[in-house]
Amino acid sequence: MAEVADLTGDGGVLKTVVRKAKDDAIAPTDSLPLVDVHYEGTLAENGEVFDTTHEDNSIFSFEIGQGAVIKAWDIALRTMKKQRELAAATKEEEKKKREEAKAAAAARVQAKLDAKKGKGKGKGK
Repeated sequence: MAEVADLTGDGGVLKTVVRKAKDDAIAPTDSLPLVDVHYEGTLAENGEVFDTTHEDNSIFSFEIGQGAVIKAWDIALRTMKKQRELAAATKEEEKKKREEAKAAAAARVQAKLDAKKGKGKGKGK
C-alpha cells in the first residue's frame, strides 16, 4: 500500500506518491518556480471529475507561490519532481476555493509534473 504523507502536519494536505520520479529528476525551487502539470480533480464523495487537463490533453502552467492556484497545490507541487505523479487530498477550506467542488466533502487531485519551466502554453499564467 502506498504511503500517505501529511504535508502540513494537521491533515490539511495529504500526499500519496503514485509513481516515484528518478533520483536525479528536477524539482521546483525558488529560482525555478514555473511548472507545467497534467491533472484530474475528482470529488471525494462520488469520484465525479470536476476538472481535468486529460480530456483535451492540455497543460496547466503556473508559478508556484504566487497565489495562482489553491494553497494545497502550492504546498504539494513543491514536493514533486519532474514526471512524478501524486494524489493529494485537501481540507474543506481549500476545496471551497474551487467552485466546482464546493458541494463535496473534500476534493482529490491527481497531478503529474511534466516540465520544470513553464512555456506559457498552458491554461494558467
